[in-house]
Amino acid sequence: MRSFGVCLAAFCLIVTSLAKVETEDGVLVVTKDNFDNVIQDNDYVLLEFYAPWCGHCKALAPEYAKAAKKLEEANSPIKLAKIDATVETSLTEKHLVRGYPTLKFYRKGTQIEYTGGRQADEIVNWLLKKTGPPAKDLSTVEEAKTFIDAHKVAIVGFFKDAESDAAKVFLEVGSTVDDYVFGITSADEVLNEYGIEDGKIVLFKKFDEGKVVFDGELTTAAVQNFISVYSLPLVVEFNQDTAQKIFSGDIKSHLLVFLSKEAGHFEKYVDGIQEPAKKFRGEILFVTIDTDEADHERILEFFGLKKDEVPAMRLIKLEQDMAKYKPDNPEITAENVLEFVTAFVEGKLKRHLLTQDLPEDWDKNSVKVLVGTNFHEIAFDKQKDVLVEFYAPWCGHCQQLAPIYEKLGDKYKDNDKLVIAKMDATANELEDVKITSFPTITLYKRETNEAVEFKGERTLEDLSRFVESGGTHGQGPEEAQEEDEDDDVPRKDEL
Repeated sequence: MRSFGVCLAAFCLIVTSLAKVETEDGVLVVTKDNFDNVIQDNDYVLLEFYAPWCGHCKALAPEYAKAAKKLEEANSPIKLAKIDATVETSLTEKHLVRGYPTLKFYRKGTQIEYTGGRQADEIVNWLLKKTGPPAKDLSTVEEAKTFIDAHKVAIVGFFKDAESDAAKVFLEVGSTVDDYVFGITSADEVLNEYGIEDGKIVLFKKFDEGKVVFDGELTTAAVQNFISVYSLPLVVEFNQDTAQKIFSGDIKSHLLVFLSKEAGHFEKYVDGIQEPAKKFRGEILFVTIDTDEADHERILEFFGLKKDEVPAMRLIKLEQDMAKYKPDNPEITAENVLEFVTAFVEGKLKRHLLTQDLPEDWDKNSVKVLVGTNFHEIAFDKQKDVLVEFYAPWCGHCQQLAPIYEKLGDKYKDNDKLVIAKMDATANELEDVKITSFPTITLYKRETNEAVEFKGERTLEDLSRFVESGGTHGQGPEEAQEEDEDDDVPRKDEL
C-alpha cells in the first residue's frame, strides 16, 4: 500500500507538471493549474494580471503581443504571460493585485517590481536591461547601425578604453535607466563612421534634431538628466505611455497646452510653439493634452477648464502642490507663449486659484455653500464653530455621505454657534488649505480657528459627537476603509 501511495503521488506530480500552457498572440495564458510550472520552467517571465473589461488592458494587449513577438524572433528566453484576474481570483488575491493591468516580473522565480512602459519597445527594453548587460557591445559599423535604427531612442557611448572611468559612469547609468537601450563601442571604425570623439555619449532619436551629443561633466546625475531632457520630444504629447516620463523627470515646471485633435488644433498650433520649447528646454517641459480623450476630462476639471475654452494653456509647478498659472492672453502663438513662460521663469506671475461664483442662495439651506471667495470669511468666523466638508462631485464616498451630511445640517440649523458647510474642492482652491483626499471633513473651532480633521465613521451619530465635543471625539485611530480608486485627489501621473 505504501508503494502504491508513492506511485500515486508521483503520478499526480507528473500530471500537474504536464498542465498545458496555451498561448494567444505569443503570450502564455496562465491559470491556477499551470502558474507554478510557468514560473519554474522559465528563467524570465513578465506576467500581466488583466480584466477583460479594463480599457487600459485593452490598450496594452496589442503592444504586449508585439513585445512577445519581438522577443520570440530574437530567440530570447524571456516569456510574456497573462492571467485573467476576474477568473483566477485566488491567484489575484495572493499576489495583492489592486488594479488593472498589474505587471509582475519573475527572474529565476524571484518577483521584482515592473517599472517599465507600456509600448512594445519599452517593454522589451526594460526586460533586456533586467536580464542582460547594461549596454550592448557594438564592435562593427553594421552592428551599430542596426542597433540605432531599431530603436526610437538609443544611447551610445564611444569609449576607446571600455575600462575607463568615463565608460564605467556610462555603464552605471545604463544599469539604472530602464526605458531606453544603451550601446557601447570602442571600435575605431564606428567612431570614424559617426564622427564622434573618444569619450563622448550620443543620444540618437527618430524625432527633433536626430541626435544630441552630451557635453557636460561626466557624472551619473548629469548623464541621467541629459537623457531625461533629450529623450522626449521638444513638445511631448501626454498619454498613458508618456505620463510617467513627464512626471518622474527632473523638470518639474510644465507648460500644458490643451488642444483638440478633432478640431485640427495639433496641426495648427504645435509647430508654432517649437521655438519657445527649444529656448526653455531643460527648464520647462512643453506638453500637449488632447481634450477629445475621455480619460483627460478629469485634467480639464482639475484646471477649471471646459471643452469650449480649448485651445488653452496653463503652467504648473509640481514642487508647490501643483501650483497653477493662467495667462492673461489665451492665444496659442509663439510670441504669447514666449511672453507667458518668460514671465513665469522670472517670477512675475501670480498663482492662479480656482473659484466658483458665489451662489445667491449659498446660505439658504441648512448646509451652507462655500467657494473660494467666501471661505475665509465663513470658516474663520471667531464667533462660531464651522464644520466644512471638502468634496468632489465624482467621489463615490462623498455621494454616500451627502444625505447624512444634509441631516447633520438640519439637526443644527437653529444653532447660532455652529455652521455646517461644504465646498467643492475640485472647483475651488485655497492657498492655505491642502486637500489630499475626498471627502475631507474639518472643524474650524471658534475663537482660535484651529482646524481639526474628522477621522471617525461617517455616520450622523459620529459627526454629531464630533461637533458637539469641539472636535475631541472622532480623533482615535482611523478605521481601515477600502477607498475607491477615484476618491483621491488626482495623482501627478494621472494629470
